[in-house]
Amino acid sequence: MSAAIALGIQLVLFAVAGVTPAVLVRRTWPILIAAPVAGLSMLLYGEPSGTVYWELWLARITDGSIELAIAVTVRVLAIGLPAALLFMRVDPTDLADGLAQIARLPARFVLGALAATRLVGLFVEDWRAMSLARRARGIGDHGAIRRAATMAFALLVLAIRRGSKLATAMEARGFGAHAPRTWARPSRVGLVDAVLLVLAAAIAAIAIAGSIWAGTFHPVWA
Repeated sequence: MSAAIALGIQLVLFAVAGVTPAVLVRRTWPILIAAPVAGLSMLLYGEPSGTVYWELWLARITDGSIELAIAVTVRVLAIGLPAALLFMRVDPTDLADGLAQIARLPARFVLGALAATRLVGLFVEDWRAMSLARRARGIGDHGAIRRAATMAFALLVLAIRRGSKLATAMEARGFGAHAPRTWARPSRVGLVDAVLLVLAAAIAAIAIAGSIWAGTFHPVWA
């Protein structure tokens, strides 16, 4: 119930902010794929309870697994959609400044996150370059699943090598030192940031209050 309420409020806010369904799908398609996949695993292997509708070895579809699958799917959407949309246009340097100066996180962690965030954009270029190279060699036109798996493994190897070289270079330049650091640009919480934080807190409060009112609120520690 809480996730459904939060998701409903978020969809309304997306529409008010001018996020069209096409933009929403284009920017959050990994979440839209991951949510039903997570729900499917709960549908087949979740804790069984109630009536059994289908059973095959370890897989079993029951009233409890259906309810759990719906809950997990809605929760992934409620958490993933706003996160994907909000971080789509975040400048990595601004994010690092905020983490260090406002959140007071360790500088070593912040600088590592900044470096990793800046390298994410290179994955797309690496994937495109590998695809063009395979097509130039005449091995990129058949077997889409096998081609994707091979390229994903190659991209993983390339990312590990690049990360190792970057870590060595950053250590050589003193980024791993534990001495107090200064920051070139001040980071402050502005009006827009404050409004966003208030909206996030309000959505969470309304969702939990609605769940308590409906009698479906069950905290994980209870």
